[in-house]
Amino acid sequence: MKRIIKKVAVLGSGVMGSAIACHFANVGIEVLLLDIPPKELNAKEKASKLKLESKAVRNRIVNDSLRNSLLSKPSPIYSQSFASRISTGNFEDDMEKISKVDWIIEVVVERLDIKKIILEKVDQYRKPGSLVSSNTSGIPINLMIEGRSEDFQKHFLGTHFFNPPRYLKLLEIIPTPVTDKSVVQFTMDFGSKILGKTTVLCKDSPAFIANRVGVFSIMALFHLVEEMDLTVDEVDKLTGPVLGRPKSATFRTCDVVGLDTLVHVANGLKDNCPDDEQNALFTLPGYIGKMVENNWLGSKSKQGFYKKIVDKEGNSQIVSLDLKTLEYKEKQRVKFPVLELTKSVDDLKARMKMLYSAKDRAGEFYQRSFNGLFSYVSMRVPEIADEVYKVDDAMRAGFGWELGPFETWDAVGLVDSYTKAKENGYQFAAWVEEMINDGFKSFYIIEDGVKKYYHIPTKTYTAIPGAEKLLSLEVVTHSNTLWKNAGSTITDLGDGILNLAFHTKMNTIGNEIIQGINKAIDMAEEGYKGLVISNNGQNFSAGANVGMIFMLAVEQEWEELDLAIRMFQNTTMRIRHSHIPVIVATHNMALGGGCEIAMHSDKVIAHAETYMGLVEFGVGLIPGGGGTKEFAERLSDELHEGDMRSNQFRNRFLTIGQAKVSTSAYEAFDLGYLRKGIDEVIVSKEHQLSYAKSTALAMANKGYIAPLRRNNIKVLGKEALGLVYVGAHSMMSGNYISKHDQLISEKMGSVMAGGELSQITEVSDQYILDLERKAFLELCSQRLTLERIQSLVKTGKILRN
Repeated sequence: MKRIIKKVAVLGSGVMGSAIACHFANVGIEVLLLDIPPKELNAKEKASKLKLESKAVRNRIVNDSLRNSLLSKPSPIYSQSFASRISTGNFEDDMEKISKVDWIIEVVVERLDIKKIILEKVDQYRKPGSLVSSNTSGIPINLMIEGRSEDFQKHFLGTHFFNPPRYLKLLEIIPTPVTDKSVVQFTMDFGSKILGKTTVLCKDSPAFIANRVGVFSIMALFHLVEEMDLTVDEVDKLTGPVLGRPKSATFRTCDVVGLDTLVHVANGLKDNCPDDEQNALFTLPGYIGKMVENNWLGSKSKQGFYKKIVDKEGNSQIVSLDLKTLEYKEKQRVKFPVLELTKSVDDLKARMKMLYSAKDRAGEFYQRSFNGLFSYVSMRVPEIADEVYKVDDAMRAGFGWELGPFETWDAVGLVDSYTKAKENGYQFAAWVEEMINDGFKSFYIIEDGVKKYYHIPTKTYTAIPGAEKLLSLEVVTHSNTLWKNAGSTITDLGDGILNLAFHTKMNTIGNEIIQGINKAIDMAEEGYKGLVISNNGQNFSAGANVGMIFMLAVEQEWEELDLAIRMFQNTTMRIRHSHIPVIVATHNMALGGGCEIAMHSDKVIAHAETYMGLVEFGVGLIPGGGGTKEFAERLSDELHEGDMRSNQFRNRFLTIGQAKVSTSAYEAFDLGYLRKGIDEVIVSKEHQLSYAKSTALAMANKGYIAPLRRNNIKVLGKEALGLVYVGAHSMMSGNYISKHDQLISEKMGSVMAGGELSQITEVSDQYILDLERKAFLELCSQRLTLERIQSLVKTGKILRN
């Protein structure tokens, strides 16, 4: 029988429970959020003469928790309007309502006795066949089903969401021996397709997969820091983005998570894993114990490995902890030769190999930390997982590593690193030695267009389950690259659809990407059906290469700059008017020029975590790649008569003028970057490319006709310009904006209004593009003049006015 999830109950409204409720609301599911009722009135309730029996009092805990969650930053919800999908109640008055839901998720405090009390009530009220799961970071799942009905046990499993659930993609699925296999498969598929998670099937072992490996990695590093006499600043420099890991690196991450939380998990692993060969590493170093004793737990206690201090003048600075003296000191600039050497190396796998092979102190750190990690994960298979890809999936999705442990091992060179590590006394699981002796040189290969992993029982490479159903840009690039330059790559996705991927720094748009877009459209128009523009970078695109633009301005290469802007405009217009459908699949930052590329496509398939905006105003310019034109065109299509017309213009103008960036793809619709009824949002990043391809194919097969160039764009002329001039002058007079900001506002307003036209007029898209380019060039010149004046003021060559 097909299972459909229409409504979910979340039991427990703490930080995690409320955030899980919000994420189910994010994907369009109705949520019932329950928690305990309070035992006494608070001061506000007493002042309002409420009674303990009042509904507002009974639901105070759950309502306050949800409200706090919705106000938290970063937000747990894609759009505040989605909060209406969540209703609240309490365990005593509303528990029977769970009989109407399809999935019940218990998220109460991490105590087995309390969880069992709640689950007993769930068993009493749930409808047969409904799913039941417990969100826990380490309590054995099988202990929770003792005494429960047979139907409950068949439909029960562990679901370990990582915090915050909206942003961290890992969902560990932990069945019991009696969980129905169809329930496990459904939860895995639902988590992936609907919740957008990387679902990893785990064994019911202590801390499951990600926390077992992740906490080991942190604890091993805590001890290595002492042995190598490294500082907090040095370690965070060595273990952050240079390794393809979050900016918070190690110690800042510990501050965010909370040192008490980390210590709790580490102590649990020490107690529950007596046979772990690295059990001693879970013993807390002295400085960690002292920090806990001092309540230096991180962000929650205002100090941990880092601390923010404010002097008498109100100036703030971040200081870091000296682990030997336990005193805070000014952060020191960190320099290691190998870090300087790898600055220009964008390929993470190549950079990993260089870091591991370095001969300096940083190289020693990487060798010791990586060798310890490689040893540990080899020993954990098959204890925590039977397959190596599950360990890598868990660490990528749960800890934000771009490469999992076994992928990292491949990157540094499996055979050579294994040999050297053995010589230095590191021990590895027997299956690794057998694998290498049998001639296997890596844990992963791409073969016949499929990514495969080393399967230990059969001693062969086997396709990762489900991989054949999903398009992987990594695999396609390896197997079907048709053309490439320094900044972009064209690949064949199959069925007549091409893909263009960017791979510049931050995927900023320069000549290579402009060339790639035009080449991809040329190829698609000549012999293919459609084009997808997507990539696997950290961001879709951070925008145009502003440094190159200002370099041309500084050198006063105005003709060349005009040509560059004209080329970008022509390219975005070609995206719009090519004879094949062009689908743009955005994720994370899609700013400036990246936003303009998306806005000119036939359809955007935006990942839910798309942060889109025209932000050129922030660097003293206006959108020059058709973005200002596009806002004028969209404004024209939605214009109404009377006062509403002025309000619509003002809203569009302020979106660019205030450089507004959406906090989700859904908010991008509200800001006008995405088009309602045309563009779409997908929550699953894994399925995004496949869906974008199928969308391009469907448009082509339906019979695609290129849109005609516009000559009927209504612009408001002086009616809108008056609003802009008065508003900008008023803001400047009140010292809210600078003189240059006033100029930018007037230039942008002039483009969106169509210039100084005396009445509402229909103009062509090229007319507005010409105004846009002219204004952009003039602002480049003005900014250059402004910077020169500021430089002269700073050096004292002219007096400050």
